[in-house]
Amino acid sequence: MDSTRRSVAKALSWRILATIITTSIAYALTGKGEFAATIGVIDTLLKFFVYFGHERLWNRIPYGRSEKQPEYFI
Repeated sequence: MDSTRRSVAKALSWRILATIITTSIAYALTGKGEFAATIGVIDTLLKFFVYFGHERLWNRIPYGRSEKQPEYFI
């Protein structure tokens, strides 16, 4: 199970990348930098919390997890 701190770090790193993509698309479609930045910020704030909640929920679902610990070879 991932820690809350790890889920936050994953959400932040993904949202930075996704914000750049969303803002770039909005700018390419409209040619308006301020408008594109506003869309990027709103999108980031909303989706950050949705992603974080989604991650935490999936940490509670055992689907696809094995019971035994993986063996690591050194």
